[in-house]
Amino acid sequence: MIFLRFFLLFSLFSLAFSHEHLNSHHLGRPLIIEYSENVETQYKEFEEELRLQCTSWRFAVEANNLSPWKTIPQECADYVKDYMMGRAYIVDLERVSKEAGNYAKSVELSGDGKDIWVFDIDETLLSNLPYYAEHGYGLEVFGHVKFDKWVEKAMAPAIEPSLKLYEEVLGLGFKVILLTGRSERHRNFTIENLINAGFRDWHQLILRASDDHGKLATIYKSEKRSEMAKDGNRIIGNSGDQWSDLLGSQMSIRSFKLPNPMYYIP
Repeated sequence: MIFLRFFLLFSLFSLAFSHEHLNSHHLGRPLIIEYSENVETQYKEFEEELRLQCTSWRFAVEANNLSPWKTIPQECADYVKDYMMGRAYIVDLERVSKEAGNYAKSVELSGDGKDIWVFDIDETLLSNLPYYAEHGYGLEVFGHVKFDKWVEKAMAPAIEPSLKLYEEVLGLGFKVILLTGRSERHRNFTIENLINAGFRDWHQLILRASDDHGKLATIYKSEKRSEMAKDGNRIIGNSGDQWSDLLGSQMSIRSFKLPNPMYYIP
């Protein structure tokens, strides 16, 4: 990180000039910087503290303990990038998928086709990491126009642990409903992307209609789940990367939150 490099460089120069006073004898000599083990220790301690603070921030995000936020902290940019692109994110996704699958297998279905599993799409079934890699992994304020252009490319890859869960849920006999905050005008792009990524045989794909725009995600998704219940469906499971995918009215019997420290949708 830039400010850490400045910290180290400043410490090194401070150390060098604390031992040498500028005069006519010293100006002619080459500057030799002695690397202090104390400076290295301070740097490591500072780096470790920053990592701990960013880990604590991510935990607060996933536990829904933070107030609404628009961007990740500037000082945690590298931390979030390393998490999203590293093994830790994959392990977390696999754990969620495994636990959801274990629960799905434990449910005794009625056999009347009314037992449903609800899936969000973005950062739940499809990964937008190629887009966020170009926008600071959440460091930039979300731009609808830019993101819409990405959606229209229909190139988002599948989140593999979620694809595994999706196929498992279908195989068990659940009816799958996809409930997304994407706009209705992106229906064809979304269908194309889902099919190309390996997702098929869903019962229904629900997107925001014109009169749904402007509603908070929690309200919009609660209303859609209420409609499902009115049709006689039983919402057995629900998977989403945002708390607004899972909370509100007509919550599922079990909900599964996927990790996502890049953005927050109320």
